[in-house]
Amino acid sequence: MNAPRLPPLREELDLLAGPVLRDGQPTHTLHDPVRNRFFQLDWPTFEILRFWHLGDPTLVAEAVARTTTLQVDDIDVTRVFDFLAQNQLLMIPPGHAKTYAAQLERQRGSFWKMLLSSYLFFRIPLIRPDRWLDAWAPRLGWLYGRTFWTATLCALLFGVFEVYQQWDGFTTTLVDTFTWSGMASYAVALIVVKTLHEFGHAVTAKRLGCRIPSMGVAFLVMWPVAYTDTNDVWRLTSRHDRLRVNAAGLVTEVTVGVWAIAAWALLPDGTPRAIAFVLATTTWITSVMVNSSPFMRFDGYYILSDWLELPNMHARAFALARWDLRERLFALGRPRPEIFSARLHRGMILFAWVTWLYRLSVFFGIAALVYAFFIKAVGILLFCVEIVVFIILPPLREVMAWRKDWPAIRASRRGKYSALVALVLVLLVAVPWPGRFEASGMLRPQNLFVVYAPAHAQLATLNVARGQTVKAGTVLMTMHGPDIERERAAALAQRDSLKWLATAGAFDQNALKRWQVSQQELNAVDSALDNIQADAAYYAPRAPFDGRLVDLQPDLSPGDWLTRREPIATLAADDSWQVVTYLDEREIGMIHVGARGHFYSDGLSLPVIALEVTNIEPDASHTLAEGELASFAGGSVTVRNEKGVLYPDRPIFRVTLKVADTVNFPRIHEWRGHVVIDGAASVPAWRLVKNALSVFWREAGF
Repeated sequence: MNAPRLPPLREELDLLAGPVLRDGQPTHTLHDPVRNRFFQLDWPTFEILRFWHLGDPTLVAEAVARTTTLQVDDIDVTRVFDFLAQNQLLMIPPGHAKTYAAQLERQRGSFWKMLLSSYLFFRIPLIRPDRWLDAWAPRLGWLYGRTFWTATLCALLFGVFEVYQQWDGFTTTLVDTFTWSGMASYAVALIVVKTLHEFGHAVTAKRLGCRIPSMGVAFLVMWPVAYTDTNDVWRLTSRHDRLRVNAAGLVTEVTVGVWAIAAWALLPDGTPRAIAFVLATTTWITSVMVNSSPFMRFDGYYILSDWLELPNMHARAFALARWDLRERLFALGRPRPEIFSARLHRGMILFAWVTWLYRLSVFFGIAALVYAFFIKAVGILLFCVEIVVFIILPPLREVMAWRKDWPAIRASRRGKYSALVALVLVLLVAVPWPGRFEASGMLRPQNLFVVYAPAHAQLATLNVARGQTVKAGTVLMTMHGPDIERERAAALAQRDSLKWLATAGAFDQNALKRWQVSQQELNAVDSALDNIQADAAYYAPRAPFDGRLVDLQPDLSPGDWLTRREPIATLAADDSWQVVTYLDEREIGMIHVGARGHFYSDGLSLPVIALEVTNIEPDASHTLAEGELASFAGGSVTVRNEKGVLYPDRPIFRVTLKVADTVNFPRIHEWRGHVVIDGAASVPAWRLVKNALSVFWREAGF
């Protein structure tokens, strides 16, 4: 008889009974005690392993078919062999050690691949708690009893009642958590609750007879996450028991939060009360939100997987979604990876797509955090690594997988339709499209004159009324200014005195000596009088152009005292109007003087107004003069307010447009609205590349 071609299984492997799947299929679990890894085997795989000792794929397949209702062939046996070999579950035949060592080396990959894998995820075991748990898990049985949970419910009711009674103090404490001391309390509470979370898993698993070989910290893209090695839970055949272990961490955190609410109500002010508040609010809420998500491999995933009785749910959902995508795009007629009910089939595909989108946002966020917290050179490198590994490579691998089906794809009618749609999409981003840029804008007269009250002014006469048309040079009003009148009287008196001294110098020898000095003083007084006379013009403002008084302070009458810099009246010329808007640095390079645009007033109170660009400021505006265009006022410019001055958050450029049509405007001097400007045609894809390069160039600091 020929030597067996199938190498035997390693002798130290354990074969355990597994749970029954939702379709009634029995399973078994293969345990590798050396690596503490578990492999769930379906019924066909288990039956093949039963006859593995026969050593020949054909004999194994015939034995399975003869003793069961399963129909397997040599290919199925070969697939099981590949699975066992890839996971190092076979004994190494004599003389093949070097071959297996080389295979293992290929699986490990190059030094850079190992380094990348270690950066993306690695573990640091801190304690080996199994012996300690053997001693303490039985003593903690009271935590699982009815008495404790009844007391916890009472603590919850008491805590909620006290929070209601002390609501003002509760909200005040919430504000205090945003201080440095509050953040320190949050850090302490987070460490405490995460430690208790992991011990919740460990104690529950130990009470169910599982080993806990290690606990420590895992680093997911350098982000620390506490972990507990609960691989031994795969020994449990009861779905209920596995759910208890998987949910124990979340239940522990919620329980800690309940007792922390009661503690906050009872403790005096101080650090312990602050920590109790954090435990009762932010820590367990944020932790539950993260850990309950089934889209990452956290507690929520394992809970959902065991609840649905779908082990390895992510990989199975992803395989089904990839099959569904290929069938929708190419209709290849390939068999499904797995057969589920129609409802579960749709749910698994939806779950896969939501998981991909969720992970996309998470990985983008992690990449941004890594860039922010590392030095610039290292941060940029790690950011690019994460973008490539997590975001670019997965869809690229899927596209590369299509290559093996290329002949079938080319022959597929739906594949041709998909190619046509892809071509249209490429053209949409590769063909130049006319640019249209939108922003908030202010429509106002090109000539606008605002009368501001001078210092210490009292209204004497008011010569115009709101809505009145005036000619250039018309005195709009007169005001008395006691201070400026005193200054003028004093200057006139000083000038008269100096003139008398200059005249008397011709008859008085001593005055003659002072004549030159007096003449200089007289010139200074004349200059001061000119300045006073210029300031006096503000007390009798004249219309600088023909226009209409569009605004006048209500209830204004002679004798009223005015506040300095108080706007009193606004004169506008009706013959020319303009719109002022702001565009960012990307948009400003795609418009030019003479470009056309339109103005749409807020509320559409005006007809659509045709515009023409007349001026583009070459330099970015350091401040925003038009507060109505700020985002907090309903505009499109995001700003920060520092002592009443509005500073744009990004570079913006002032653009002025004239009204190209003759429009009869209502008697209002300005409107806010929406400006649309026609820009030069551009290729969307190239614009995206330029923006990406611009951001990279700016952030890299070159």
